[in-house]
Amino acid sequence: MLESRQMGGAFQLLRTYDLLWAPTIGTYLRGERVGVNDLMSWNADGTRMAYRMHTDYLHQLYLNNDLAEGRYVANGEQLELSDIRVPMFVVGTETDHVAPWRSVYKVGKLVRSTDYTFCLTSGGHNAGIISGPQHPKRRHRVHTSRSGARLLSPDKYLEKVEPLPGSWWPTWAKWLEERSSARKVAPPSMGAPKQGLKPLGKAPGTYVLAR
Repeated sequence: MLESRQMGGAFQLLRTYDLLWAPTIGTYLRGERVGVNDLMSWNADGTRMAYRMHTDYLHQLYLNNDLAEGRYVANGEQLELSDIRVPMFVVGTETDHVAPWRSVYKVGKLVRSTDYTFCLTSGGHNAGIISGPQHPKRRHRVHTSRSGARLLSPDKYLEKVEPLPGSWWPTWAKWLEERSSARKVAPPSMGAPKQGLKPLGKAPGTYVLAR
């Protein structure tokens, strides 16, 4: 079993100055106490991971690159990214140290989506994604490649696609609305009625409200 603190430590080592040394110097040597916001609390609330799951993840998706090269097998089925032809909205963040946006951008060459939209937003791995409309200083770029069009290189993307002010969320909401039907789909019922398990309460539950 991989403990949450072990996974957290691995992520800290990716950016040791910002995530390890600077906080340690501030709290231990300078006696500074930085207030904790909601995003920091969420980020610190990790969970354990089964060792076999983590091993498969690292070996197949990273070391061997099986998903990108069409060799990844899940539940006995081989997965081919080239089989994906549906519209896609892919997001990368400018300063992501875990999934650099230029690497994320390569997805466009692995799929056969006839309507491929790539959005590059300001911010990093967490804050760039959890970036609602209440953040006026955010910016994002968005570009759609249609079927048959050649995908821009990352450098050309930066050169040709002008940044838009504000969060990428409204842009994504508009993209979804334009590609959704007018028919409303009822959400699935909660709990497991067949097993006699009733919902414990309404969303978002009580855990997220605990302090």
